This record gives sequence, structure tokens and C-alpha cells, in this order.
Amino acid sequence: MWAKLKPHFKGFPAQERVAQLMLAHGLRTKDGSVYAGDIELTDSAIARALGIDRRVVVGTVETIEKTPQLRDFFSRLWPVCHLGNVAPQMGWGAIEILPTNASKPGILAGTAAIIAEAGISVRQVVVDDPEIFEDPKAMLITEKPVPERLLPRIRQLDGVRGVTIR
Repeated sequence: MWAKLKPHFKGFPAQERVAQLMLAHGLRTKDGSVYAGDIELTDSAIARALGIDRRVVVGTVETIEKTPQLRDFFSRLWPVCHLGNVAPQMGWGAIEILPTNASKPGILAGTAAIIAEAGISVRQVVVDDPEIFEDPKAMLITEKPVPERLLPRIRQLDGVRGVTIR
């Protein structure tokens, strides 16, 4: 995916960083502005997050909006509520899966099956896209904590290099 978007920022590495940040956080463009969902973000706030001049953010949005492929892509992004960090406070479980190869099919299905066999419902799954994140992982948030006795079975799944209960 990023390979299709990156050429549009050739020669503009700072704009590429802005676009990558927008992609990683699900920030979209609309009418010359950047939004997190329906909340408009200032160019200055985005620039501060990257340690760059706000004019780079303005230029990135201009590049996106004048390029049909980019405009169509970035106008449809949406941030997602990630419940992993609040799972313990809510009495839920959170299990992080580190894959050997994030593109390998079956890791999520195998993990979910083991959890389901224990009678535990999965509340949310958040999976990092391997084209966006350097060290992608999957997080499964469950209705109750996952018993440690299940970890060896999950670790034995083909394509799993590590499992952590959070």
C-alpha cells in the first residue's frame, strides 16, 4: 500500500513523514484540513508532533488534495479506538501476538480459536499493517483475562514468535 502512495512524495521527505503520520493515526483530509474523525486538527499541532515547520503540513495536504489517488485514499481514513491499554482497568484481557511474518495467514484465526475453546469472547482485535509499522503485532482484547495456561498453545502456532499478556 505505502509503495503506491510514496512516489507522490518523491523529493519531499518531510511531506512523506507527514503522510506516514496521517496514515499511522488514521487522519484524513477534507477541504484543505486534517481531521481525526470529525475533529479538525491544526497544522501547527501536527507539525509539533513531527518537529517540523507547519508549512510542510500545509504542503502535504495540498499534495494530497491535488492528486486524485491520494485524495481518494486520505479522505477515507478514520482513527480507531484501541482498548488494549484500558483492558486491565475494565477487567478485560489483552493479549499481544508478535508474528514471525505478519502476512502469514492463520495467526489470528488460530489464536482466536484457542481463546474461544476456553469460553472467552473476543471484544476487539487491532492488527498493525506490516506496510505501515516496522514491527507489526496483533492485540486481542477479551471479555475476561486470558489464562496463562493458554500461552504455550498460542506460542506453538505457526507464525507466532511471541505472546504477551498485558
